[in-house]
Amino acid sequence: MRDIPGAWHRTAAGAGLVGDDGRIRPTIFAEMSALAARTGAINLGQGFPDEDGPPEVLAAAAEAIAAGVNQYPPGRGNAVLLDAIAAHQSRFYGLDPDPAREVLVTAGATEAIAATLLALVSGPDDEVVVFEPYYDAYAALVALSGARLVPVPLHWPDFQPDLDRLRDAVTDRTRVILVNDPHNPTGAVFSRHARGEIVALAERHDAVIVTDEVYEHLVFDRSHVPIATLPGAFERTVSISSGGKTFSTTGWKIGWLTAPADLVDAVLAVKQFLTYVNGAPLQPAIAAGLGLPDSFFSGIAAGLRSKRDLLGAGLAAAGFDVSVPAGTYFTVADAAALGASDAAAFCRELPARAGVVAIPLTAFVTRERRAEYATLVRFAACKRVEVLAEASARLAALR
Repeated sequence: MRDIPGAWHRTAAGAGLVGDDGRIRPTIFAEMSALAARTGAINLGQGFPDEDGPPEVLAAAAEAIAAGVNQYPPGRGNAVLLDAIAAHQSRFYGLDPDPAREVLVTAGATEAIAATLLALVSGPDDEVVVFEPYYDAYAALVALSGARLVPVPLHWPDFQPDLDRLRDAVTDRTRVILVNDPHNPTGAVFSRHARGEIVALAERHDAVIVTDEVYEHLVFDRSHVPIATLPGAFERTVSISSGGKTFSTTGWKIGWLTAPADLVDAVLAVKQFLTYVNGAPLQPAIAAGLGLPDSFFSGIAAGLRSKRDLLGAGLAAAGFDVSVPAGTYFTVADAAALGASDAAAFCRELPARAGVVAIPLTAFVTRERRAEYATLVRFAACKRVEVLAEASARLAALR
């Protein structure tokens, strides 16, 4: 293999994709989805729904295409979506961003995170604090930015931040505290005390808080509380979300961020040279979704809570110890009682043993901490009820 210089290598290494032989491996999601396709196993690994979103949203996209909304939208986003995002923040959280200056539409939440980190990080002297396990893109993007990743562990079974470790992690070198709440991959919802401590530390060390809130409407037993609503937080917070999880349109890649105008301007300076713009006819469709009645939003949370309970019961019956998630698509289970000592090996064998695909939690942690999560496995509940029931029946074979 040729030695090709560039930032690609540190990006792949940051995501843990460089093997001991120096070769680049596929992501665990690509590997496990291919394994599901090859074996016919039920794919409870990657977090995408197997049902379409609300018909009003789908119809609005078709109508926009038919009406000729097929060319470049404005760089900040289609005005109807900018207005809808601002109205959504006001309606659900009492925030009042200016749609013309404090909202930016992006190519999914991942681009919003990428553009924000690339905009706000200056180089190797900067640090980005994340909560571990973390969405794998975080480590890759921090590496791409040139900053240093500083993980704060979340521990089984409740996966709440260790606040003493957090206080040690946040220093004057911290440029960004990256918060995923509700949290992927663990399904945790951070406590009020933890959110408050994040804000206090950011103020003390003059750090920016960047939040990934894509599961904001999939919290089960309480209402989502954005960090930006806490006293003193808005002025230093970039709040990121998207329509993919809320409206089961993960392939549309319509995301957004809200923040004070100077932070939005900084991110836009980078974002405009990444994708420039995207999804012109999909933007008014997501705007239509954001305007759906409260019953829609409470309904999707209740529906996923029922699926969480169905999957959790199936996992417990199969012999797993189960961490009950407070939100998101995901349930983490401990396979130690089933003889597992290596979650990755267990997941690679699971299709043959039970006809189900899952993801090892070790794919979401730094190499140094893999031993702490060695038997933990993530399952996705965002599938049809009959699929989850069949998966539960198959998993019973593990006993």
